[in-house]
Amino acid sequence: MEKALLKDKLKFYGRRKGKAIKQNRQAAYNLVMPEARITLPEGTSPLSPADFFDFPVKEVWLEIGFGNGEYLAHLAEQHPQIGMLGCEPFLNGVAALCRDMKDKKLKNIRIFQDDARLLLPRLKSHSIAHCLLLNSDPWPKKRHHKRRFVQKETLDELHRLLKKGAEFRMSTDDPSLAVWQLEKTYFHPGFKWLAETSADWLNRPADMLETRYQRKGAAQGRATTFLRFKAV
Repeated sequence: MEKALLKDKLKFYGRRKGKAIKQNRQAAYNLVMPEARITLPEGTSPLSPADFFDFPVKEVWLEIGFGNGEYLAHLAEQHPQIGMLGCEPFLNGVAALCRDMKDKKLKNIRIFQDDARLLLPRLKSHSIAHCLLLNSDPWPKKRHHKRRFVQKETLDELHRLLKKGAEFRMSTDDPSLAVWQLEKTYFHPGFKWLAETSADWLNRPADMLETRYQRKGAAQGRATTFLRFKAV
């Protein structure tokens, strides 16, 4: 009941399905999702994200809006001892990640195939060690800015969830959204900007995979801005 009420309150504006899913991706989705899917139980009891996994994990990382999931799969492959949570309502993207999980035999990813704002309030405080929000929808028209993920309310929720010292990393190739994300997060008392020079937001962090989306944007003349904050 509580989830239904919250879902009614939070209006979702993105896409949930695109063109027909390729057969190999659909087969991977059918195979992987029964184990990887996060289904929220009824009630309001706080959930430990580590409990979504059927083996002990060192810590849990979260990606909000993982697109096709290539970076999440990369992280899972590089850090098999860490539990990866991914939120993505778009079925086609989820199916693409399931294909990579199947091909690479990745067992440390769990998927919430819905709006992240439904999951975050259910998680225990200080239970996330790293959070990613990469190339989210910029909603460029001013009347749509309220649809952007980064708002005071979501930053409050993320600050509650993140362990002290945990990194919150964002990227975007939309200059307006970059300014929005920087201002909203910079002036939030729970986050500290980690940049020291312009190179810190102009250059992709050394430990970060360049995604196909970022390469496509660069080819079209859209440079990506990288914003790294620490929960304090």
